[in-house]
Amino acid sequence: MTESYEVLELTADSAGERLDKYLAACVDYLSRAQIQALIRQGLVTVNDRPAKASQRLEGGEVIRLLVPPPESPAEPEPETIPLQVLYEDEHVAVVDKPAGMVVHPAFGHQSGTLVNAVLARWPQIADFAEPGRAGIVHRLDKDTSGVILIAKTPLALNSLRAQFKTRQVQKRYLALVEGIPGTSEGVINAPIGRDPKRRKQMAVLREGREAITEFRLLETFAAHSLLEAWPKTGRTHQIRVHLAFIGHPVVGDTVYGRRRQTLKLSRHFLHAASVTFTLPGTGAQITVESSLPSSLQQVLDSLRR
Repeated sequence: MTESYEVLELTADSAGERLDKYLAACVDYLSRAQIQALIRQGLVTVNDRPAKASQRLEGGEVIRLLVPPPESPAEPEPETIPLQVLYEDEHVAVVDKPAGMVVHPAFGHQSGTLVNAVLARWPQIADFAEPGRAGIVHRLDKDTSGVILIAKTPLALNSLRAQFKTRQVQKRYLALVEGIPGTSEGVINAPIGRDPKRRKQMAVLREGREAITEFRLLETFAAHSLLEAWPKTGRTHQIRVHLAFIGHPVVGDTVYGRRRQTLKLSRHFLHAASVTFTLPGTGAQITVESSLPSSLQQVLDSLRR
């Protein structure tokens, strides 16, 4: 019975790429192996015909996927996964999330997440935090690296949630983008909502929710620019969507940016470089910073040469 299956429809926007590879880039919560399994089960069609994982797209095809509903999620299990802790006190911790790590358990990612690691490092969090959240009060995309705040006590959880709600938390990102903006700084004020054509993606929509991103140009190269960005709201994929909207998508972003990338990267070049917030225990304001990962630093060094 497929009545409860989720239906995804996409229109291929590139030619020459294998179907399974294309879908793995477009549907970020399914791995390539999972997509191949769906294809073998006959749950993927191209122009209403049964699909083959190896078939090459010509561009313009209508691809339809039936995704089975996820199994009832079990309580996340603690897993001893190394964490780089940038700051810690009695109430909060700030960790440096690596690219490739999923924050919260989801379909296809029930283990190896930041939640699993946090529950092993600070088991007392399970006593008060929501299942599957582990005191983590915000998120980063799988391939975005950098700072993440964790509440270790109920006091901290309530305080940090209130700070995010009232926009007191300041997050600063570094992004390498395609092209060179026509201004050294700016504000992108464009509402974001669920893309009606690609339901697992976001888009700038008139009927979307308020979304504001400030940016400043740090450095320019022949065909790329390094920006600082400050999201003033917390919409899903906000910085990636906004920068693509103004014509300067994040380098390496195959979902909102160019299908054929101008630089070879195994991830997108977006890094949460710092977070500023008020400490729940003392009321003092603090800024915690994360250095640019070596893989991204090497890209900058290469461009500078």
